[in-house]
Parts: sequence; C-alpha cells; structure tokens
Amino acid sequence: MILLKLTDVEEAEAELKRWLWKASHSRIPAFKELYQKIKRHKTHILNTIRYGMSNARIEATNNKIKLIIRKAYGFRNIQNMLDMVYLVCSDIRIPLPNRKSNAA
Repeated sequence: MILLKLTDVEEAEAELKRWLWKASHSRIPAFKELYQKIKRHKTHILNTIRYGMSNARIEATNNKIKLIIRKAYGFRNIQNMLDMVYLVCSDIRIPLPNRKSNAA
C-alpha cells in the first residue's frame, strides 16, 4: 500500500507503524537508517496526509534557482543574477520579436 496515497490519517498511521516495525527488525543497514529517519519525521509525514500539502513546489523553485545560479557563473554583478532569478521564477512572459503571441 502506498502510504502517501492514503487520505485517512489513522489508516496511514497504522500502515506507517507496521512498516516501521518491519524496518526496525530488518538486518539490512540501509533499512535501519531509513527507519531512524522516518521515525524522526513521523509527525511531518502524517501532517502531509492530514493537510494534503507538500513542499514539492518550493523544492522545485529551489532547484530552478540553483540551476540559474550555476548558469550565472561569470555574471559581472550579483544584480544580473538576481534579475534572472526573478524573471525565471515569476509569471512574466516577455514577447519575443517576430513571434506570434500566445495570448488569446
């Protein structure tokens, strides 16, 4: 069963508890490590299910910004890089010359 697809928090908590028990009794070191991490973040995982929210959009935006910063290597000043971040992460659409506009 996929835990994050569940909508009932009690059911998700029972499923998570079952998985944690199995992982804690595993002989595989990677599962023991994962067990510790998931146990530490159990409340946050259940809150994700309870409120139906995740940080996926923020993580995507952070990755976009990191990519822009890598591409900006060599910019002569920090303001040019910040302007590029604002431009890419905003909803601003700049029409290019000799191109048909998608505005309908």
